[in-house]
Amino acid sequence: MSTLSPTLHLALDLIGRRSVTPEDAGCQEVLIERLSALGFEIHRLRFGEVTNLWARRGTQGPLFCFAGHTDVVPPGPETAWTVPPFEPRIVDGRLYGRGAADMKGAIAAMLTATERFLATEPDPQGGLAFLITSDEEGVAVDGTVKVVEWLKARGEGIDWCLVGEPSSREYLCDEFKVGRRGSLTGNLTVLGQQGHVAYPHLADNPVHRAAPFLAELSSTIWDHGNTHFPPTSLQIANIHAGTGANNVIPGELFVQFNFRFCTESSEESLKARVSALLKKHGLRHRLEWSLSGQPFLTGQGELVQAVRHAVRDTLGLEAQPSTSGGTSDGRFIAPTGAQVVELGPLNATIHKVDEHVAAQDLDALSRVYEHILHTLLARNT
Repeated sequence: MSTLSPTLHLALDLIGRRSVTPEDAGCQEVLIERLSALGFEIHRLRFGEVTNLWARRGTQGPLFCFAGHTDVVPPGPETAWTVPPFEPRIVDGRLYGRGAADMKGAIAAMLTATERFLATEPDPQGGLAFLITSDEEGVAVDGTVKVVEWLKARGEGIDWCLVGEPSSREYLCDEFKVGRRGSLTGNLTVLGQQGHVAYPHLADNPVHRAAPFLAELSSTIWDHGNTHFPPTSLQIANIHAGTGANNVIPGELFVQFNFRFCTESSEESLKARVSALLKKHGLRHRLEWSLSGQPFLTGQGELVQAVRHAVRDTLGLEAQPSTSGGTSDGRFIAPTGAQVVELGPLNATIHKVDEHVAAQDLDALSRVYEHILHTLLARNT
């Protein structure tokens, strides 16, 4: 252990804490001890059952913020793991454990990068902050979104935000996220009339009535995407009806569907088009909507350029911007006007049994993060 780098030491400590969402399991206190020693002002923010951390150093702008989460998804059957998920080890150069990639490894890299940067730049030309939550993998209602509201009430704004989500696809830093699609879910109940299957004229089968609507819903082209985003897509995620008896016509059909939408469509336009389809097919229904996040895009600016230069200078690679994948907490930060990117380890094993990263990747990622800090905040750059 004594030969391991500070980044790997910290990653092992964090991964060893069973912080299944929304638990933090003491991870943030580990970060607080290190950040306090660097002169950060610490705010422990508890919303509901969720532990959040806002740590800031320096009162002047521009403000650079590292954002991440200490919660992890459940490990699944622990007997299926090569290494116990919360007893991390390095085996054949790979660090195994739940959260190694998503995203305790990146948090460790953020902190050690900050420590080295401040050792050489104790008076940077701007502020540094950490926004850490334990509610990213769960319902995400008492985490980053609440911290952003708290910051707004205090009159604090973030200029540049780097989220440590695992963005790399084939090798470290081959891709970084400059945006994400929005996520909109519809919970639809189609209403019919229950009855006996032998007397269909005395009932109204909602499954039969809804079938043409569902066919059109699933085949509709919502938009054609654009330079930055693929076309908006819809997927039916759940569908069920019936009482469990084979001689009963159901009285209701439940359908859950999800849009992953780009900037060519809006929440309002998608809702309106679905409502028009329901009216066209004459369906009696109840429909409830849930918006998880709007799409966002960070254009060319100081942060994107800093990422490109850091990856090129540190790793000798050309990082490619991307908007693929699901959502992240960047969706809560971008609407404040901040430039937001996501840059982190490989995502090949996230949420899987035997989640792991190459140990050397975390040290390399820490160097990339340090380079970004120097580019944006160092006075002698």
